[in-house]
Amino acid sequence: MSGGRETGAVLSVMEAEEGAERLLAAVRAGRTSWIPVLVGKMDAAQRRAALPGLKALRKELRDQWSREDIAVPGALLVAGAGCHTGPAGAATWMSGSDFTGRDWARSRELAQLVEAQPVEWQIEVATRLAERPSPRWGWWLYYPLVDSVVKRTGCPVPTSETFVRAWLEQGFQECRRGTALAERLRADPYTPVLVPQLFELSDVSHELSRNRNGGPGDSWATAIAGLAAGGDLDRAALIDRCLARLLRGGKTPDQKAFLDVLSALAPTPEEYAARVRDVLALLDGPSVLAGHAQEVLIGLDEAGLIEPEALVEASAVVLFRTEKKLVRAQLGWLEKAARRSPERAGPAALAAAEAFGHPDAGVQERALNLVARLLRAAGEAVLPELRQAAELLGPAYHARAGELFGAPVGGGVAADTEEVLPPVPVPLPLGEPVASAAELAEELSALLALERPEVAVFERVLDGLIRRTHLDREGLLAALEPVRRAHPWNGGGHWGDCTPRDVLYVVASIAGETPPHRLWDALRGRKRSPLRTAYATVHGSALAARLEEAAWQVTATRPPYLLATPTDASGALDPAALVARLAGYESAGMAPGHADLSAALLRVGPLPADEAVLRAAGALTSPAGQELAQWLRGGGLPAQPSERVLFEPARAAGRSLRPGEHWFEDVRRVAVAQPGIGAGAAKRLAAEFRELLAATEPSVARAKRNYDWAWRPVAHWAAMLPWHREELAARWLDHFAAAADRDERGPGRLLPQLAEAGGPAGLAVHLALAYCLGSATAEDRTGAVDALLVLAARGDLDAGLLGRELGELTALGTVKTNRLAVSLALAAETGAHRTVWSVLAAFLPVQLAAVLASADPAPRGLGDLLAVAADTARRTPDREPIAQVTALAARAGSSRTVKAARTLRDVLGDS
Repeated sequence: MSGGRETGAVLSVMEAEEGAERLLAAVRAGRTSWIPVLVGKMDAAQRRAALPGLKALRKELRDQWSREDIAVPGALLVAGAGCHTGPAGAATWMSGSDFTGRDWARSRELAQLVEAQPVEWQIEVATRLAERPSPRWGWWLYYPLVDSVVKRTGCPVPTSETFVRAWLEQGFQECRRGTALAERLRADPYTPVLVPQLFELSDVSHELSRNRNGGPGDSWATAIAGLAAGGDLDRAALIDRCLARLLRGGKTPDQKAFLDVLSALAPTPEEYAARVRDVLALLDGPSVLAGHAQEVLIGLDEAGLIEPEALVEASAVVLFRTEKKLVRAQLGWLEKAARRSPERAGPAALAAAEAFGHPDAGVQERALNLVARLLRAAGEAVLPELRQAAELLGPAYHARAGELFGAPVGGGVAADTEEVLPPVPVPLPLGEPVASAAELAEELSALLALERPEVAVFERVLDGLIRRTHLDREGLLAALEPVRRAHPWNGGGHWGDCTPRDVLYVVASIAGETPPHRLWDALRGRKRSPLRTAYATVHGSALAARLEEAAWQVTATRPPYLLATPTDASGALDPAALVARLAGYESAGMAPGHADLSAALLRVGPLPADEAVLRAAGALTSPAGQELAQWLRGGGLPAQPSERVLFEPARAAGRSLRPGEHWFEDVRRVAVAQPGIGAGAAKRLAAEFRELLAATEPSVARAKRNYDWAWRPVAHWAAMLPWHREELAARWLDHFAAAADRDERGPGRLLPQLAEAGGPAGLAVHLALAYCLGSATAEDRTGAVDALLVLAARGDLDAGLLGRELGELTALGTVKTNRLAVSLALAAETGAHRTVWSVLAAFLPVQLAAVLASADPAPRGLGDLLAVAADTARRTPDREPIAQVTALAARAGSSRTVKAARTLRDVLGDS
């Protein structure tokens, strides 16, 4: 008997092995249609026996999937799902990222295999799949499979984000065109369960806002409201969920989409009154939410459905907002409430006084006028608090506030208010070299994870690769193995500029995975490399030259370190450190690379080094050492003069521009031209580094190149020339100008780095600052204000030059006065009153002369700018009357601009 059992067991094993081999052969052949039949003939033991081979094949395909027929992964997915007898294993197998690249998950064969399994297995697999995170891009491919399991088995509908999002995106793809969304939702069994879950999602504005094969107005908002009105959905619960979603916050498009749902639900005043705390909280949200909440609250107050304290609470929030429309509406609400109920005049007046500190002078005036109208009904009891609040008013309203409140206002601000400027920034040292291969691997991984890695991170990594290769190449490769696996060198050929991420080329060269640049020249043609493309900038080419040379050095000369590694995070290199490094090269009998030496020379300060450094440099005997000594004695490259040029491409050309250049027809900019470095200095530098400082002048070609998608200045570009900020600003000026006249986003973030760099700050730097003070975006204006304060703190700001250039740019229409007013008000708020006034004292004569000579209305924002001038002038001891201000103040009328000019005239003492 025992012999029979053993024989049966052997036969079972053989049958299992044969079944597994047949299945594996079908998978390797990509015969997906065979898989359900083969799996169906296998028992549980045979299926389990097939799993090791399927897993091994999966690993093989994962490493080299592109070499296999595209049908093989699909067949493998189906086979593995069928052979996993446990639902947990099956769900894990199916969820692998290597199976989500194509529509294999939607295959008919996979659906057949799942349907053939026990019901409990199907339900658990479907539940586990639905709980997996949804893909960031593209659709969740398992929705049809899970949908069919839920409808076939009657199991609970999954409410995970993955399934809800898939239902929202895919659930109605097959619906007949022309059928209203509300009708389709009413017929869908998932609707009662999943609609409430929509309020938990983010990044759904696109789906919620678009129509689904219906007519006009056939949106999710109207459909949900229709279902709620018909009793298909719980209306009160939907209102609560919608308010909770809006209060949770999120991206503006999402907030607008859910506000549309709330508006479509159209809560009654009584329903809103029951949720008044939520409505009040919306006042602190985005403008669109705050405006809606304000309208609701005004209606509730007029209907007597909320307590009077709600008005005061709402005013405390809204009157500090920058949106003038909201502030004006709030002041109007206060006045209407006080008229309806005179006993509310006192609280309304005190609430309106919150706006005395608003940054907009027009809002201050409106609030003061309202308080004046309410004062009689409010009574004398509110005067002490109003006097205290009035100290926040601008100087234009001090006299009137003093008359209204019976006491002088504004006496607390002295004319010699202390100037507050930030401390002069000191660049952080780069620190000691990377101490070990493991530490270098960590820093390389961090660099590759950053979109814009800092200068210090890149330079430490590049220098560390050279140092560790010199000391222990094999140990370095072992430490870098995980990083190389996660970030393999892709062979170059990318479409953009060379970036710090291309340090992987050096890593690949250390590993012997790619030939260094000299071999690339032989294979691909002279001056060709995987780091340079048709889109390369001069800065990218200079970086490519350094990386190419480093890739060659790690395989050939194995230097102990690089010369050009900066000593601080700005990119600057201490002359004493460079002299010591070259002395080390001489002791080792090594010659530096041309690109490395060129980069190092441009990083040492332009001023003559001290005598000890010069003596040490003079003692160097190598050609490179003698070149460095001569460079230091001469003070490096001299600063280039900037010539002011008016750039009007269409007018200057006298002809029509090509189709892609028509936008230049309206461009009028102040730009600069520079002569470039001389031949004597240039011969010491590699060609790529000479190009960094070549002659430049405005042109359509240069402006077009600076608008190319691949041309975006970054911190590493500035770090190549840490002592030449004027030259950098001259070559990037089109980029800075675009922040003002093309509303480009991003240039302003580079200005603080230029302000902190070395070298003269001439016309180009001040023009760059002027353009970004007039930027369209708040973040760019903030960067410009930071740069303004840094230049002032360092004593490098020529306020007269900046003010005059701002006057010219506003006259050209390049810089808008209202944007400039916002920037200078921000600078004044930091305490830099004298700095701001010194700029405005030079700006106003130019700007106002153009205003006085024109019959057109004053430019928008001029009144705000004059208010900033009055506030900063009265805090500055050295001020003199300005004839153009006096002339403008003498004009008839009571416009905002004229009244602000009169205030400034009085502050300047020319009344």
